[in-house]
Amino acid sequence: MSNTKPPQDSSNNKSSNKKRAAALEYTGVGAPRVVAKGEGYVAAQIEAVAQKNDVPLLQDSLLAEVLVNVPLGDEIPENFYFAVAEILAHVYRINDSIDSYE
Repeated sequence: MSNTKPPQDSSNNKSSNKKRAAALEYTGVGAPRVVAKGEGYVAAQIEAVAQKNDVPLLQDSLLAEVLVNVPLGDEIPENFYFAVAEILAHVYRINDSIDSYE
């Protein structure tokens, strides 16, 4: 008896199951910009580089799904300012608490 699975229809769930990641840069001027983005292997590499460089990671699959569609170097869409602002506030809180232990 074979232990292989029957082929699945990949038209509907191929993209929905794929891991996505986006990296943002915020300089304090304008809106944050997408500086890296990808799916699958590239998403894993983005996360690995972030972890290696102690860049905080936040899991938000819905936001990542939107951000991977923003062209590299472009500012985030205005309708996502609030969501990204919450993320940045969280990162700033983390960094402040880390800095206070040094």
